[in-house]
Amino acid sequence: MEKLKILVLSCGGTIEKTYDEGDGSLSNRESVMRTRLFDRMRLPHTDVEVKAIMSIDSLHMKDEHRERLGSFIGFESSKRCPIIVIHGTDTMDKSAEFIKNKFRNLKHPIVFTGAMKPLELEDSDARQNVTEALMAAGLLPPGVFISFHGRIFEAGNVAKNHEKRTFEAINEGPKIG
Repeated sequence: MEKLKILVLSCGGTIEKTYDEGDGSLSNRESVMRTRLFDRMRLPHTDVEVKAIMSIDSLHMKDEHRERLGSFIGFESSKRCPIIVIHGTDTMDKSAEFIKNKFRNLKHPIVFTGAMKPLELEDSDARQNVTEALMAAGLLPPGVFISFHGRIFEAGNVAKNHEKRTFEAINEGPKIG
């Protein structure tokens, strides 16, 4: 049986922040998804390709960055495989909606995810969220979604709840997950 191919596009965000011993800062430098996460997973039925397309905090993400993300998605869509976008949580809902509006006739799912704490931290939610996004990417129909803390949301109907530190549907309707 052929392996499911999943493309992971990393934009940075909290999930990708790393600690600098020199100045004591946590910041976006380079993608750690491959070495710190995917290389440590058992994925005998899945081929994961990781591409770091930018490395920024989502608070600094502007429409020009979303256009760049859209260009990568447009180019990579010819591979006809699910795409996971690693993204900062502060503007993930805005970027997911941007991509949903840009690509109306998708042939595969695009699943955004991130974390409230960096992957490097022991109590990070990164591993859970990325694992759930991997599963979702293999099961969801074509469209744009956010996978976060055990739930799946359609782009355009989700917002970050800063108080609860998670995502919630804006309008209650049919639930996906």
